[in-house]
Amino acid sequence: MSGAAHNDATSPSFFSEKSAKIFVAGHRGLVGSAIVRKLQALGFANLVFRTHAELDLTRQNDVESFFAAEKPQFVILAAAKVGGIHANNTYPADFIGVNLQIQTNVIDASYRFGVKKLLFLGSSCIYPKFAPQPIPENALLTGPLEPTNEWYAIAKIAGIKMCQAYRIQYKWDAISGMPTNLYGPHDNFHPENSHVLPALMRRFHEAKVNGAKEVVVWGSGSPLREFLHVDDLADAVVFLMDSYSGLEHVNVGSGKEVTIKELAELVKEVVGFQGQLVWDSSKPDGTPRKLMDNSKLAGLGWTPKISLKDGLVGTYNWYLDNVKQ
Repeated sequence: MSGAAHNDATSPSFFSEKSAKIFVAGHRGLVGSAIVRKLQALGFANLVFRTHAELDLTRQNDVESFFAAEKPQFVILAAAKVGGIHANNTYPADFIGVNLQIQTNVIDASYRFGVKKLLFLGSSCIYPKFAPQPIPENALLTGPLEPTNEWYAIAKIAGIKMCQAYRIQYKWDAISGMPTNLYGPHDNFHPENSHVLPALMRRFHEAKVNGAKEVVVWGSGSPLREFLHVDDLADAVVFLMDSYSGLEHVNVGSGKEVTIKELAELVKEVVGFQGQLVWDSSKPDGTPRKLMDNSKLAGLGWTPKISLKDGLVGTYNWYLDNVKQ
């Protein structure tokens, strides 16, 4: 099959294609590793991956050679250069350039080498800084972005638009999913540049081990945030591969909000830190509320299964087995 059109309505179920070759790009990361675990658990036996050392996705010739040789039938694009505010401010050229290269090469080669369906994964940072809350899919491109991560966001928006353009021009089945804040096994627990949930987990763990009397957390604890376990995202990815073929991207959220204070207290409890939790309200809070509108995906028939408490327990167990000094 070339990159020719196929009829979505008569396509066989993704779940019936257990022997189909599936390329998971970014299989070592938080997201990619969860998708691999999910596919393997469901009995998909023909997964193909490459480490960065084996295949540099920013190099068009190498990507095309890979697709020509392997000819995957399905592609899940979870490879990206990611980082926090500090990294985005320090390396803006990397965040826009590397991500544009990766997704452009993989999306185009997927189409041209006959991939049946591609799922591109983005991030909730694609939305305007002052988007309505909860954020619906149609808030995209309705206002200015958060300046601290616009380099990454612009690349991800371009990926959504590229999938849409290839669908329109070539009648090719490329879809996009935009996850909320994710956590789980293989997260980044680095002391300086990790996100709020793994950072809290590491700090409470180290305080417990060192017998500290208190842990000081920045801000008032009042901002509302949404967290989705990465195994729930992987479940949603498989669901979308099987049952969604639309032009618009799809939000993948938990639909549940928690204050940073509630999160910190829950992490403290899961870790078993007995000391005091102190809030330094002289430090900034960030956006007061950030929640994705999950109703489109819920309407398609998918909802998350893992509670925040259960997810934190599993994540802490993974941290103890894999990260702690």
